[in-house]
Amino acid sequence: MTEVKREVFGQMPQEEGGGMVEKFVLKSDSVKVEILSLGCIIAALEMKGRDGECSDVVLGFDTLEGYTRKHPFFGAVVGRVANRIAKGRFAVDGKEYQLFLNNGPNSLHGGARGFDKVLWSPQVLPNGVCFFRLSPDGEEGYPGDLKVWVTYTLSGGELAINYRAQTSKTTPINLTNHAYFNLAGQGSRDIYDHEISIEADSYLPVDNTKLPTGEVAAVQGTGFDLRQPVKLGKHLQKFHLDGFDHNFCLPQVQARRLAARACHPPTGRAMEVHTTQPGIQFYTGNNLDGSLKGKGAIAYPKHSAFCLETQNWPDAINKPHFPNALLRPGEEYNHTTWLVFNTA
Repeated sequence: MTEVKREVFGQMPQEEGGGMVEKFVLKSDSVKVEILSLGCIIAALEMKGRDGECSDVVLGFDTLEGYTRKHPFFGAVVGRVANRIAKGRFAVDGKEYQLFLNNGPNSLHGGARGFDKVLWSPQVLPNGVCFFRLSPDGEEGYPGDLKVWVTYTLSGGELAINYRAQTSKTTPINLTNHAYFNLAGQGSRDIYDHEISIEADSYLPVDNTKLPTGEVAAVQGTGFDLRQPVKLGKHLQKFHLDGFDHNFCLPQVQARRLAARACHPPTGRAMEVHTTQPGIQFYTGNNLDGSLKGKGAIAYPKHSAFCLETQNWPDAINKPHFPNALLRPGEEYNHTTWLVFNTA
């Protein structure tokens, strides 16, 4: 049985349009998740360790103020298009579109005011919550009125996130959740003692702006071969890697399948990521630098969390050999990701 509670989390500043932000608490026998109506943000996720101790394993803030200031998308749903679009440009049916550039020469995670920064309309379900919003035609430069539903449901140790969308004009779409995890507990210094595996035979090399070059490279014999679990700190050292911020290419089937697994041997906490998406972006918090203070006023340094963002391949709209990134009128975008938390 999942218990669902709703409470007021805070009031948006007037310059952000005001409005009340609610928090939804989903609680099963093994996991407790807190989700905000602002940006569909996963603000907390508590799970037990081997010793039965509960810890919050996602980075974030104690108050709404933290989330209304600039932060690296902690826990949020990002869109219309997650990840990077080259030069913020794309063409649909012969028409050119220009987006806001918010990541060097590229557009990232929906632009200046993406899905992470807006209030969504919630509806409580027996075992979760469904958030809805209409992204109007032209919002952040994207075409078409886009109706979007993001549904979180909790069953035992499994948190399912379903994304659905319908559009009035052909538009690119790519939705993901950007939660930052540390299975030792948020606020722990680093993730070097975590073991990670990703079920991918290939990955996308990137240029110096973190944009895929277009090459689909085999992981075999490289530091990107994570098909067997690796201890993260040792692995980064061995391959002289500064960290990961790369898309791993998953088998192209629409069915649920295991994409990645993370485990923290000292506490026994483990999570599996299952998805219907064609890619997963593995990011090791390379841009965290200790300047942001999160929950309990704890600073979040570099490599103090990881993200496993299930999504389409970055810049797919500009690379015809990447999976389709367009949603057309009359079609439905529908993807699900399952995060399974357990104790090893």
